[in-house]
Amino acid sequence: MKSFFNSPIKILLPIVIIGLVISLALNLKQKPQAPNVMFNTIDAKQFSMQSLQGKMVLVNFWATDCPGCIEEMPALIETYKTYRDKNFELVAVAMPHDTLSQVINYSKLNALPFPVIHDASGTIAEQFNDVRLTPTAFIIDKKGHIIGKSIGTLNFAALHQILDANQ
Repeated sequence: MKSFFNSPIKILLPIVIIGLVISLALNLKQKPQAPNVMFNTIDAKQFSMQSLQGKMVLVNFWATDCPGCIEEMPALIETYKTYRDKNFELVAVAMPHDTLSQVINYSKLNALPFPVIHDASGTIAEQFNDVRLTPTAFIIDKKGHIIGKSIGTLNFAALHQILDANQ
């Protein structure tokens, strides 16, 4: 009777398969790193994504002509006011099709308390997996990993639950 382990292929094949399964499992557990973009606010302040490490961050892509964006803005303001002193930052990135004057007017009219960026060239949206739909939001943990993405109006109860769990 021939032994199963006489052939090197029969020995290596299970080892390779086990290795691939372990590698896949590890890769699925690893969260993608947020891109290290440089933000330039409409009031001439500058900061990087990397400078926000140690905080939970919501990067929200929006537009002044987006009904869902306008609808969720009051809840974004309230969320920011509630969590800003609890290691939370919200960055509102206006899309390239908005003019700078539209973004500034909307921000002032609605007294947006968080940093507002006008992504005139579209490079920030591009670095966040080529965002084209608004609203789109990314939740980033204290280590700079993207732990969630939302397309459409945010589920604020779920967002608050994540923020409460990560204070």
